[in-house]
Amino acid sequence: MAKLVVLNEGLTGQSFELKSDKTTIGRVEDNSFQLAVGSVSSHHCEILLQGNEVVVRDLASTNGTFINGQQVTKEAVLKPGQTLRLGQVEMRLENGAPASAPSPASNPEPVAPIKKPLASTMVISKGVSLEQLEQGPQGFDTTRGAFTRKTNKTNLYFIIGGIVVLVVIAGLILYIVGMLGKSSQ
Repeated sequence: MAKLVVLNEGLTGQSFELKSDKTTIGRVEDNSFQLAVGSVSSHHCEILLQGNEVVVRDLASTNGTFINGQQVTKEAVLKPGQTLRLGQVEMRLENGAPASAPSPASNPEPVAPIKKPLASTMVISKGVSLEQLEQGPQGFDTTRGAFTRKTNKTNLYFIIGGIVVLVVIAGLILYIVGMLGKSSQ
């Protein structure tokens, strides 16, 4: 059965068997094969089993879909042993015959995985658990508490300045009213 084996360091061992006629690959959970890596688009590409061929169709991905370094603009055939790259994630098609038509002649020799580090930060697919939040921040100074209140002297000065200006204006108005009262007498 055909399967995609991830080659990147940190993701090695991840693989996906191509069992259905259409497999979607992308960063979000609604894909058949989820790769929670920042360089992979949310819906990056589709893998189609068409007879004895494995066809890769790019879904207008941001960082591109490549087969052995050649960019897939619309769709292209992926053969056993070839490398499929989605963004910065590389994987190899193993045992390239689709499940519906096994072909012993198309089985490639086993090839050792290429360990290639990711060049970007990995996305944590499950987020942070409630227990991790309750434990507080890791690697930060917790002697003063998780959060400290910041003082903002600029706002205090602005408020005091506004009050002083209002008092001066009120004083001027009273002075003017008093001067007008004296002149009318």
